[in-house]
Amino acid sequence: QVQLVESGGGLVQPGGSLILSCTASESTFIDYGMAWFRQAPGEEREFVAGINWSGAVTYYADSVKGRFTISRDNTDNAVYLQMNSLKPEDTAVYYCASDRLRLNSSRKTQPADYGSWGQGTQVIVSS
Repeated sequence: QVQLVESGGGLVQPGGSLILSCTASESTFIDYGMAWFRQAPGEEREFVAGINWSGAVTYYADSVKGRFTISRDNTDNAVYLQMNSLKPEDTAVYYCASDRLRLNSSRKTQPADYGSWGQGTQVIVSS
């Protein structure tokens, strides 16, 4: 399984921005769709944003649509999450994950669809 490492979390004021990065250990990363999930204390892990293997298809949870942007750079084996207009309810640990299937462009929003996960990065939105 590919190893994933997230970075970029931190403390930000409401209305601020952060960009999260997720770097993969293997070049086979380019064959897999990727996603960001988040988990707040006491809550289930929820889908945030997804991108297919080529980067041509992106999709978002309604709660972040218009504020967050997912992108990938297959030359750097990395996927990013640009987060703007952050709200306190965005506070959570954010995880990146890779699809279980190669070269698949289906829109997948369930954790069970993803086989590799990073360790997570904490985002706190507070004044």
